[in-house]
Amino acid sequence: MGDDSEWMKLPIDQKCEHKVWKARLNGYEEALKLFQRIEDEKSPEWGKFLGLIKKFVTESNAVAQLKGLEAALTFVGNAHLAGKTTADVVSGVVTKVFNQPKARAKELGMDICLMYIEIEKAEVVQDELLKGLDNKNPKIVVACIETLRKALSEFGSKIVTLKPVVKILSKQFESREKAVRDEAKLLAVEIYRWIRDALRPSMQSINSVQLKELEEEWTKLPSSPPKQTRFLRSQQDLKAKFEQQSAQGGAESDGEDVEETESAVDPYELLEAVDILSKIPKDFYEDIEAKKWQERKAALEAIEVLTKNPKLESGDYGDLVRALKKVLGKDANVMLVSMSAKCLAALASGLRKKFGPYAGQVVPTILEKFKEKKPQVVQALQEAIDAIFLTTTIQNLSEDILSVMDNKNPSIKQQASLFLSRSFRHCTQTTLPKGVLKPLCAALTKQVNDSAPEVRDAAFEALGTAMKVVGEKAVNPFLADLDKLKLDKIKECADKVELSGGRKGVGVGGSIGAAAGGGNKSSSAKAPPTAQAPPKSSGPPKKAATAVASKPSSGPPKKGKAASAGGKKTPDNKEVIENQLSTEVCEELAAGVLPASCLQQLDSANWKERLASMEEFQKAVETMEKADMPCQALVRMLAKKPGWKETNFQVMQMKLHVVALVAQRGQFSKTSASVVLDGLVDKVGDVKCGGNAKEGLTAIAEACSLPWTAEQVVSMAFAQKNPKNQAETLNWLANAMKEFGFAGINVKGFINNVKTALGATNPAVRTAAITLLGVMFLYMGAPLRMFFEDEKPALLTQINAEFEKMQGQSPPAPTRFNKKTAASADDEADEGDEQDEDRGGQDIMDLLPRTDISDKITSDLVSKIGDKNWKIRKEGLDEVASVVSDAKFITANIGDLPLALKGRLGDSNKILVQQTLTILQQLATAMGPGLKQHVKALGIPVITVLGDSKPNVRAAALMTLQSWVEQTGMKEWLEGEDLSEELKRENPFLRQEVLGWLAEKLPTLRTVSADLMLCVPQLYACLEDRNGDVRKKAQDALPAFMMHLGYTKMTKATGKLKSASKDQVLAMLEKARAAIPEKPAPTKTGGEKDSAEMSRAASASRSQPLNDDVDGKPEVKKVRGGGGAAAAKKPAAGKKPPAKGAKDEEDKSGPIFIHVPNAKEQRVKEEKQLKILKWNFNTPRDEYVEQLKSRMCTCAAKWLLDELFHNDFQRHVKAIGVMIERLESERVATISCLDLILKWVTLRFFDTNTTVLMKVLEYLKLLFAMLNRENYHLTEFEANSFIPYLILKVGEPKDVVRKDVRGILGMLCNVHPASKVFPLLMEGTKSKNSKQRAECLEELGCLIEGYGMNVCQPTPAKSLKEIAVHIGDRDTSVRNAALNTVVAVYNACGEQVYKLIGNLSEKDMSMLEERIKRSAKKTQAAPAKQNTTERFQKEHPTNPNATFLRKSAQEDPNKLNQAGQNSQHSDSSHPSIPKRFQLDLDTIESDMGPECKMPELIEFNLDELLEPVPIPERLIRRMQSGPAHFDQLHYSTSSTINLVISQVASGDINTSIQALAQIDEVLRQEDKAAIMSGHIDQFLIATLMQLRLIYTTHMADERLDKKDIIKLYSCIIGNMLSLFSMESLAKEASMGVLKDLMHGVITLMLDSRVEDIEDGQQVIRSVNLLMISVLDKSDMTNIISALLVLLQDSLFMTASSPMFTELVMKCLWRMIRYLPQTITNMNLDRILLDIHNFMKVFPKDQLKKLKSDVPYRTIKTLLHMICKLTGVKILDHLTLIENRSESQLETYMRRMVKLYAVDGERDEKSALRSEDRMSKAMVSDVLTEIFKKIGSKENTKEGLTELYEFKQKYPDVDLDLFLQHTTQFFQSYVERGLRVIESEKESKAPVQISAVNQQHSMDSNMSNEDVQRRLKILRQRCGMENMSTGMGGGGDSEPQPRPLVSSAPPSKPSVPSSTDMLHSKLSQLKESREMYQQDHAHSPAHTHTRGSAQSMQLDDLMKRVEKMKGSWQ
Repeated sequence: MGDDSEWMKLPIDQKCEHKVWKARLNGYEEALKLFQRIEDEKSPEWGKFLGLIKKFVTESNAVAQLKGLEAALTFVGNAHLAGKTTADVVSGVVTKVFNQPKARAKELGMDICLMYIEIEKAEVVQDELLKGLDNKNPKIVVACIETLRKALSEFGSKIVTLKPVVKILSKQFESREKAVRDEAKLLAVEIYRWIRDALRPSMQSINSVQLKELEEEWTKLPSSPPKQTRFLRSQQDLKAKFEQQSAQGGAESDGEDVEETESAVDPYELLEAVDILSKIPKDFYEDIEAKKWQERKAALEAIEVLTKNPKLESGDYGDLVRALKKVLGKDANVMLVSMSAKCLAALASGLRKKFGPYAGQVVPTILEKFKEKKPQVVQALQEAIDAIFLTTTIQNLSEDILSVMDNKNPSIKQQASLFLSRSFRHCTQTTLPKGVLKPLCAALTKQVNDSAPEVRDAAFEALGTAMKVVGEKAVNPFLADLDKLKLDKIKECADKVELSGGRKGVGVGGSIGAAAGGGNKSSSAKAPPTAQAPPKSSGPPKKAATAVASKPSSGPPKKGKAASAGGKKTPDNKEVIENQLSTEVCEELAAGVLPASCLQQLDSANWKERLASMEEFQKAVETMEKADMPCQALVRMLAKKPGWKETNFQVMQMKLHVVALVAQRGQFSKTSASVVLDGLVDKVGDVKCGGNAKEGLTAIAEACSLPWTAEQVVSMAFAQKNPKNQAETLNWLANAMKEFGFAGINVKGFINNVKTALGATNPAVRTAAITLLGVMFLYMGAPLRMFFEDEKPALLTQINAEFEKMQGQSPPAPTRFNKKTAASADDEADEGDEQDEDRGGQDIMDLLPRTDISDKITSDLVSKIGDKNWKIRKEGLDEVASVVSDAKFITANIGDLPLALKGRLGDSNKILVQQTLTILQQLATAMGPGLKQHVKALGIPVITVLGDSKPNVRAAALMTLQSWVEQTGMKEWLEGEDLSEELKRENPFLRQEVLGWLAEKLPTLRTVSADLMLCVPQLYACLEDRNGDVRKKAQDALPAFMMHLGYTKMTKATGKLKSASKDQVLAMLEKARAAIPEKPAPTKTGGEKDSAEMSRAASASRSQPLNDDVDGKPEVKKVRGGGGAAAAKKPAAGKKPPAKGAKDEEDKSGPIFIHVPNAKEQRVKEEKQLKILKWNFNTPRDEYVEQLKSRMCTCAAKWLLDELFHNDFQRHVKAIGVMIERLESERVATISCLDLILKWVTLRFFDTNTTVLMKVLEYLKLLFAMLNRENYHLTEFEANSFIPYLILKVGEPKDVVRKDVRGILGMLCNVHPASKVFPLLMEGTKSKNSKQRAECLEELGCLIEGYGMNVCQPTPAKSLKEIAVHIGDRDTSVRNAALNTVVAVYNACGEQVYKLIGNLSEKDMSMLEERIKRSAKKTQAAPAKQNTTERFQKEHPTNPNATFLRKSAQEDPNKLNQAGQNSQHSDSSHPSIPKRFQLDLDTIESDMGPECKMPELIEFNLDELLEPVPIPERLIRRMQSGPAHFDQLHYSTSSTINLVISQVASGDINTSIQALAQIDEVLRQEDKAAIMSGHIDQFLIATLMQLRLIYTTHMADERLDKKDIIKLYSCIIGNMLSLFSMESLAKEASMGVLKDLMHGVITLMLDSRVEDIEDGQQVIRSVNLLMISVLDKSDMTNIISALLVLLQDSLFMTASSPMFTELVMKCLWRMIRYLPQTITNMNLDRILLDIHNFMKVFPKDQLKKLKSDVPYRTIKTLLHMICKLTGVKILDHLTLIENRSESQLETYMRRMVKLYAVDGERDEKSALRSEDRMSKAMVSDVLTEIFKKIGSKENTKEGLTELYEFKQKYPDVDLDLFLQHTTQFFQSYVERGLRVIESEKESKAPVQISAVNQQHSMDSNMSNEDVQRRLKILRQRCGMENMSTGMGGGGDSEPQPRPLVSSAPPSKPSVPSSTDMLHSKLSQLKESREMYQQDHAHSPAHTHTRGSAQSMQLDDLMKRVEKMKGSWQ
């Protein structure tokens, strides 16, 4: 009891886990009671037991287990969380309950399993039970089978999936245990109850005795279908329905259940697929072509045995099908033909939909083979074609069927019709659309009148079947030409037809039967309501016409049909057919309706009488009734003499007007029209009568149809020789097409006449023809141009210009209609059927003449394409491309080409794959909509290519896919399992490309095939793919899938996922649920406009694949949605249609932007709180676009929103135009929406269309100008969303774009602080685009010049360090821009710039110092400059336009030139005074106040000290309004170079040589060679093309003189030697071009043909020199990378020569040898990436397997050298390698670094010792270089510094030995310079040694007068002499105004003051004078005396300066 008292106090859940069984029993009992008490299924109490339920069922104590099972059953039935425990609990039941001896435990276990099924966990339960069948314990197996049987019996076959059960069922019959076999038998009987005979094929493998027993049991089963007796929780509604039906005893539901049961299970699905491809005999393909028929028969028998398997594994059956097809079509033995047909039938049955790709190849052959008359052959062929039909669609086979319907052999026609009849039985209204039915009915209608009775009967049967399937109403429009007897025969056939599956069909009982008064009532009763005919109209004709006019697309009463069936021909509906009447009859009829006087005066000689007669004629016509008007008689009277030869224009005008009246008001026939047309055409060009003639032609077109009238008129016009008539006829026709539309126009008939007109000598005729072509282009699109490609270039240019005018325009809605066919056209129109609309668009394309190229696809060509030699395969593909190109438009029949091309899509040679893709794009354009039947055979393999590893191949495949979808639509692609099979491939490239494609296409579709559901499991797998890009694409595709499949289906499909995966997927589904796009609205159009627009839009999309990257047909509906809706509401006849257009105009007249208060602030707040996506991306994704669109919908007009987010770029241009127009009038609203507008603009920056981009930039300039006027400043939110993307465009390749972007950047600082623009520009300098880096650096320089150093954010030091890094950039423009920017900083803060930029390499620092020396401004005091800058900022706080600041230096280049000339003149006038001193007098002036007065000093002439240094040119932005001659000059030069370079690659040798000579002339002149910069890659590519041309063509052409080839080689090599002699140009060559260059050069060296030619050896030697130049002068990184890639390619290509690989390695060895000197200038990251890629392609093991180990040793040596030179730092250069841990390279390098680290420590001391001891030769070389620098004027300071450092490092070196051969003056100069440097080092003061530097070049002949003149200027500057003489400095070319100096004493400057500088210079002057006297001691005495006097004067001057300096201090 003590123990009991312990656990009795525990909670229930702890009791259930207690170690004492009694405690557990008590816990189970209490848990059961608790579970029964809890009413809320979501109560938290359930959660406490979630992990314990499995222990309830696996309890080890039998007594406690029973209670545990009861509690578990209650838990499962009531807890909401129970589903999570399914797998654990059911597996516990199977292993621990089913083996228990107690029946109660087993029963409870089954109940638990069934309860789990009830709560929607059937799949998990079934999986666990099936696992239990593998248990060794027979009790468990029996219990599992029994549970499955019970579940099936209660829940039915829809809940319990039978396929896996049937799969393992036959295995249970083999068990040794009788109990297992008996239970399996019971399960088989139960399964048979549900699926009946579908089970039989799967049970054929069991023992015959057992099968017999089963058969007996099956026969005992009742025939009534079983019913579901237990229902899922989600089926409670169905449960109630069943209960209600059982209560009512409803028998009606039984039939429905039977149908559902039969359709629910397909026996095929229960079978296991068999792979027969691997079992095909090896010699089958040889035997099948054997000469002996016995061998062929044996081969076929082997295949027949294999194909008997009812279900076949999918695979590539192309070869097998091709072999069987060959036997079928060409074998003379009919027995073999029958066998091959049976094999094909079996293949089709076993593969089903997977046989679809081969159907189009086999069906034409079978149809042709129906000419055989032997019954066994015909029967086999029928079985084959019927089986094949089930694998495809009638639409795919329609072209093949139509092609044989006109065959001369009646058997073929009969069997084709019978095949159609059998096929129609399997179709429905959906699968047999009108677009397909129309041409088939037309062909069958012809066969109804065939002479052979069997053909007629077959046609009647086919038409009757079609009528049964789609209904009489749908078929009748196509049977209008048949009489009543034939129609009755068709109806009779329709009544006899029995459709497949027992379907009832639509049936007969439509308008024909109703009109005849004897319709089939039973058929009508069975037809659904939607298919019934509308009630017979009894109203007057006017009502019917009104109905048609008001609602043309909505099925008006079909009066015309009823009338025709009753034998009445209503004039409005039937074409008037009239016999030609004699003259006498016409006169008699006319006399009955016209006054006698009128007839008498018609031929009067007096024109006034004739005029009066015509007036009476007109009045009579106007008053006549339509039925009483004898049209032919009247027009014949008009033609009576003088008729159309009437000379009086008034009479003729009246006569022509009467013709129009008669045609409009009467029943005008084509016979009547033929009487007058000739006369009308003759007068159409008349100046006075032409208008009336055109009016008459239009009236006739309304009466007799435009197509017929136009054909007659055009032929008559061109039969004449009057060009005026021809031109005006074409003009009338162009206008008539716009009025009537394009329907029915015979394009073929017009093309020849239009070509004749284009070739006319009269320009008016040509112009009219071109105008007509423009109108036709509106309807036909780009394909129209293909008919005129052979025209002359000038004419073709005019045609293209006309087409460009029409590009983007919509065809106008028809305003006139043929009154006789309008009603019947309405009858034929489908009521909103989209498929019919699509067909309408295709009809226009069908007008184009198409060529059948099947005869050109010969077996030889197909074998060529499949040859083992890739060159022959390429030849075959070239031939195919040529055939398709020559044919232009082709039919869908292309023979065996699809299978041949499919093989090439998997070719190992990627070039051939790309060529195949190009051919497929050609086929898409040429074949048009007929391409649909090849989607499965060729389209799906294109999707497979999307998995290729090469991006260019994938891009080509995607482009091919887009071009195919434009022609076919998406329907065929989504049907079947093909797409899901592709997604099953675990290829990340394929998955991400396909999912991205689906995410783009699916939202544009209104409906999709149900087969899309097959892709969902693969979509879920992609959501968990290892590749991040695949996961991202899968997430993007989720909303598109959900849009069509629905959230419920998608959620249900997660049931098979693992629990962890399922939770993640469900979360993603929930997230995607909120982003489901809306389905495109259905577009219902009622006329020909939509079809015309669709065709034109589809053609436009073909002509512009880059702009319209969307699905053709759905996109057309979306683009043309507005127009289509307007057309749908237009009246059918008579009424004016502009109401809708006017409404649109009114809508567009409103404001385009709406001011919503506080809306912008709210948007900012939401983005800060991350409620919406932050506007930050590399490329805009769809969610950003959708988000912006949803944001703009509240503040922008709807029509503008549609334009802004349209897929057509022209709509964008239109929208921007409107925004520009409304900018000023809607300023406030524009500013309120500014953030959204700027975001939309950023989207346009990512468009590739230049037109849109230029328009956007134009708008931005106007926008920022308006913002500036409104004093508006951008917020941070707006600026950060816009400026970074604007900066991206500053690197645009096009100059015109960059220019505009620079202008906008200049305007930005008016509306946004420059200090905030600066950091954004700094980010832009990090771009990989060199142009962008250069432009951003230039802009930074502008900002610093305009706003000073305060603009540098966050700090000047940090910013300057980042800017200075670019001084070492590889790109010249970037280097110059960086240097210019640092010079701008130098001008702002002086020497402090060196501290700000930090440490630079010696090379970069020398470039910077050189640039600073060359700059115009000299170092100034930093505080003064800063004060000036601050004052400038205060005066101009918002002037950011750097254009003004930069312009002065380049504004007038003549001034600089003039200044240079003046300085030269000054030099020449004083030859004895060289330019030695350069005093900074500007600083002296700025530091000295005007009140300072000094004693007079001796005047020295120092003019030349003030001479300026030429300013280096910088990139200076000009004002927008300024002259553009520099750009024009640059453009002209650039275009000239481009032209010459293009001629280098010419096929003509002389042209190429001349072009090379011109380039060589430029390259040999150093001053001109710079213009080649930027064109190096282009030039090298052209040269390489010429080298390839020589190698492949010229060398093989025996007609060419080999001397010319050698000459061409010499020119090429000479050019490249000149190019690579200039390092700056050589370094511009990119890696890819260098790779191709080295490949071409090495190939040339190895070309044995060159050696055989005279002077060939000289060429080879020159090539060797060229290779050395390329290796030495090219960019080291690029050339090494190129060699590595070339080595990789050469090893990879088996056809590569070993010598080629050896030469590549030799080049690499040379580069390795020079690595110590070049490694500092190399990008090691890139080189290591290339080595990594090399090692990835060729791992160490694979390299060692090569014939030679030299490649391995080469790579190893390269790595050793790099590691040795860089040490451990090399590991920091692995940044570009992804997955470094997996790289062999990193592992290898770490090992090498460790090795060299040990060696380095050991050798360090010895290395230091060796460094100290330099060889004498090295000392000599070093000192020689240093003394050269000292002797150079520019580098003297640098040389002295280096000499000082050298002396410090090597004090033992005696410099006197090297100075003893120099002059005493030079030795003294060197010693003084070293002393000055030493003193600077000691005092660390910034002592100036510029004077010392300059004294080196001092001439000893300096006169006393010169010194006096210079000092005079100095005295004036210091205020020691009257200033009236003016400011000195005649050398200044552009004197700058000096700012006034403050009276307050300045602070101590950080650089030497002007007085210090003056003192220093005077000291130097005195010292120089002493030296001068010493050097000229031999001069006359008076000279010496004068020198001493000057020395005294200088001493006095220095004392005065010291005194002045002291007074200031």
